Amino acid sequence: MRIKSTKVLVKAGVEDGLEEGQFLVYPSTFTREPDSYGDVVAKGAFLDDIKAWAESGNVLPGLFGHRFDDPDYYVASAIEQGEDDHGWFVKGEFDMESPKGPHVYRLVKSKRLTQLSFAFDVLEEGAVELEDGTKANELRKLKVYEFSFVPIGANQDTSVVAVKALADGIKAGRVLAAKHIDSLRSAQEAIGAVIAAAEVEDDQAKAAKPVTSLAEMADALDLELELEASA
Repeated sequence: MRIKSTKVLVKAGVEDGLEEGQFLVYPSTFTREPDSYGDVVAKGAFLDDIKAWAESGNVLPGLFGHRFDDPDYYVASAIEQGEDDHGWFVKGEFDMESPKGPHVYRLVKSKRLTQLSFAFDVLEEGAVELEDGTKANELRKLKVYEFSFVPIGANQDTSVVAVKALADGIKAGRVLAAKHIDSLRSAQEAIGAVIAAAEVEDDQAKAAKPVTSLAEMADALDLELELEASA
């Protein structure tokens, strides 16, 4: 599975002629300028997948930052998708009852979050020579899994770019492999165990502190009684 990003003008909300909470975006465009991986996307690359989503009755999800692992980051969904001369477009709506949907909507609406990315598999591709003689890899048929609102893409000079690797497990435009996810989960569990042990020790220390204080109070009381007896 691969990921690509694009910097686009996002329309969102009533100011752009949409209903509150709705948006119109182009997760991918048909520019013939190769991206940082030497890819161009052919017009028609999304048509079969758009039809497949419609026939399945399922809804293409909109995420924040490709966070497959946390339902809180499933912030939106597609109402309609299609292709035009510019690219693959998605009209959708934010989940305003989700934990993060309203926040992401405000970021998009205020133009603080203006980039899109999508996760996909390549079903058909091939070498192509562009009009200026540049050779590229043309993506001709794609299977899409989600689209995401992202803070920044890796390459600001092209309209369809690859997401910058945020960890060693993300390479060549691919998402984390299963073995890397397992490693991260193991590390997370180990960190959790250390934190839990530290909290237990802290609780024990706190519980022991009052006992020491009571002993000190008893010693002080014995001393006071001794002084009174001597008097």
